[in-house]
Amino acid sequence: MAAHLEETTVKTTCPYCGVGCGVLATRKKDGSVSISGDPDHPSNFGRLCSKGSALGETLSLDDRLLVPEVAGQPMGWDAALDLVAEKFSEAVKKHGPDSVAFYVSGQILTEDYYVANKLMKGYIGSANIDTNSRLCMASSVAGHRRAFGSDTVPGTYEDLETCDLLVLVGSNLAWCHPVLFQRVEAAKAANPEMRVVVIDPRETATCAIADLHLALKPDTDVALFNGLLAFLSENGALDTGYIERHTQGFYTALAIAGKCEINRIADETGLPPQDIALFYTMVARTEKTATVYSQGVNQSVVGTDKVNAIINTHLATGRIGKSGMGPFSVTGQPNAMGGREVGGLANMLASHMALENADHRKLVQDFWQSPVIADRQGLKAVDLFKAVKDGKIKALWVMATSPVDSLPDADEVAAALEECPFVVVSEVTRNADMVAYADVLLPAAAWGEKDGTVTNSERRISRQKRFLDFPGEAKPDWWQLTEVAKRMGFEKGFSYTKPSEILREHADLSAYQNDGSRDFDIGALKTLSDEAYEEMAPVQWPLPYDRSQAKDRFFENGGYYTPNKLAQFIAVEAQPVRQTERRFPLALNTGRIRDQWHTMTRTGKTGRLTSHIAEPFAEIHPDDAQANGIAAADIVEVRSSYGKVLVRAQITDRVQKGAVFVPMHWTDQSSSKGRVDAVIAPKTDPVAGQPGLKFTPVAIRKVEMAWYGFAVLSEKPKDIPADYWALAPVDGGWRLEMAATAKLDLKALSLQLLGKTGDQPEGLSVIGSQAQAQRFAYWKDRHLQAAFYFSSEPVEVSRQWACSLLKDQEYSGEQRAPVLAGRPAGDRPDPGALVCACFGVGRNEITASAEAGAQTVQAIGACLNAGTNCGSCRSEIQTIIDEALQETRSTPDLAKTG
Repeated sequence: MAAHLEETTVKTTCPYCGVGCGVLATRKKDGSVSISGDPDHPSNFGRLCSKGSALGETLSLDDRLLVPEVAGQPMGWDAALDLVAEKFSEAVKKHGPDSVAFYVSGQILTEDYYVANKLMKGYIGSANIDTNSRLCMASSVAGHRRAFGSDTVPGTYEDLETCDLLVLVGSNLAWCHPVLFQRVEAAKAANPEMRVVVIDPRETATCAIADLHLALKPDTDVALFNGLLAFLSENGALDTGYIERHTQGFYTALAIAGKCEINRIADETGLPPQDIALFYTMVARTEKTATVYSQGVNQSVVGTDKVNAIINTHLATGRIGKSGMGPFSVTGQPNAMGGREVGGLANMLASHMALENADHRKLVQDFWQSPVIADRQGLKAVDLFKAVKDGKIKALWVMATSPVDSLPDADEVAAALEECPFVVVSEVTRNADMVAYADVLLPAAAWGEKDGTVTNSERRISRQKRFLDFPGEAKPDWWQLTEVAKRMGFEKGFSYTKPSEILREHADLSAYQNDGSRDFDIGALKTLSDEAYEEMAPVQWPLPYDRSQAKDRFFENGGYYTPNKLAQFIAVEAQPVRQTERRFPLALNTGRIRDQWHTMTRTGKTGRLTSHIAEPFAEIHPDDAQANGIAAADIVEVRSSYGKVLVRAQITDRVQKGAVFVPMHWTDQSSSKGRVDAVIAPKTDPVAGQPGLKFTPVAIRKVEMAWYGFAVLSEKPKDIPADYWALAPVDGGWRLEMAATAKLDLKALSLQLLGKTGDQPEGLSVIGSQAQAQRFAYWKDRHLQAAFYFSSEPVEVSRQWACSLLKDQEYSGEQRAPVLAGRPAGDRPDPGALVCACFGVGRNEITASAEAGAQTVQAIGACLNAGTNCGSCRSEIQTIIDEALQETRSTPDLAKTG
């Protein structure tokens, strides 16, 4: 990045989860960027999580795509775009509009999304545009539309703070939405009467704040909430006035729910009867109840029914649209909500209009003055790639996402892309698995370079501003789409020159023939000047042209968007508990970890974020581990009938017996066989089309390895000849975990990883040990180039200390030998495994402070800063404190016993 004469600070929005935190990005005179939270932004009030805090460390250009490529060769923009337009036009002419498709992402901005949707549905004439948001919140959309007649989130983040009972369903808020978790923590500290219930099969970090954890069986949420509906009815906790005035279908839904038979519900859900009764009583007695749900609800083959079972309980009590009350969906991506607003899903139209509604189709077509309008829903994500495999899709454009990593049955998706006649990929980085499948590769603008808007989970629109120059020939997505549209003959509808023009049109459409008949209305922004767009503060919709009609919440007094204006109770029947199979007896669950995001193309660039968890792993219950002969740190194969992964075993009772948890983030760029979605079954919710990423029958087995290895290297290895490996950056280089089934010359292997040959490579000095645990270290000009630690068992080396060896320091002769020991000398304390990514605090440091008297999380924060920023490590800190205190109590005082 070029140096600037003046230091500048820009208010923008974080590109990670759906919380939508405000960020202050300060570009320094030397071109570096520092990051802090925006204290004026109403989503975070200055707070940031570990990922957001590290944004400035992810802006390197070493991996960036800088010019368009066709068939792997550099090409000018004109030629590349001409080819894209030609291939799409040719496919439409020969095979019809449904022979082409776009697959986009919650990572692109609303302006990008709007242009893509307009081009596909209004000009090409197909609804074959879907998004990776299908994988995270389609069940919420479907549930909202069934109950409310529109995809409306009724409440706001404030409701999570003002409620007296917060129910978190399938949401590890502490790790996946850390800033919201901080707000809840603060609210609970300020209101001692506030209670939190966590409903999740796993014991997650969020459980640290829970007054009650309901570890139900997977996909039994409907049974639990149907029971709650019946309990509310049987115990006089209904708001009959609200039901009669503003809803329809209550008695049918209640009849299908059945009676509240606690023992039966306990049998179905696997929960203790007393815990169910306590939960039901808490809800019945607490008017200000808010229910927050996320991927544990949505990513299910019965996800839409789960959403409606939750909504039913709020409609029945009239606890909706008021402060501290209501069902609330927290989205996974920064612009999942913005994509929903512009119709970025295959079954929706722009401005929350319904594709199946002929009046809505006419309204949108009239407004766009487009030649056609899609008149039936397109292919949803999983079905879209099945159609690619079947040869029905002749041209596909993928933007800002990697379906070969994130879709279920991912190996089959990769095979489909191999066979697709023409694939366009708009991408930021060359280090993405999708790059290999591109016939045309288009360099896209990244966060910090893009300019536009995003909408968070509480309907708040914020600006994502450009503060960096486009590197090379990178261009924003809306520009790429607009240029292709023009080349396809649609120039009249795509004359945009800047994102502000697109937002004004989007706002104008939202108000067009609306008059309060539709929930989504941002008409007040349709006259926004370019200057006002540049300085636009966060705003929450609805924001009609007459701003006096704006409101924070929906549905307190009814006003639903169904034809009869009444909310619909949806009768949902609890399905039989999903079963595993004899060959695959365990249930695989997937999800996120604290410091990583999606496929790590951004978060994986900084050692601060890879240090907490640096390799793919499987959480396995101790009983299942014992039954399969698996010990901690073994390499295990997790396999289904669709695929398999190799991951590190983590033995823990945080998962239930019969369950396995594997995180979603690792790709072929960062691991040998860590793409867990290759294992996931491609089964979907019949209403939402959302895949059930939380339940796939699997088997596990220990993989017998001839050797295990750990290494730190100053240069990234080009080839890693190991059956298992995981690579991550550290300060000054890279860390590498390895293992293989065949015996090798380990010194030769270490030299191969260094890119060297010969026993004594030129320019390097080496020391080594040839005992059972072989270790080698290489120096050049007194600087460590690499250290390798090999063993017949999982390597016991202090990882954090070993990684610190690569920092720019010189080693004299006597300082080199201790490197082979794999642990620091007595004068250099080992910090232990990283716990607090924000301040780089390790486990051993926390333990030592706890043993010295810092016996609360607050006390640890006071002496080490750990846990004082994003707070997502606080539950782990508490566990370490508890273990330290237990160890102290169990250790006899030798002075007294001697």
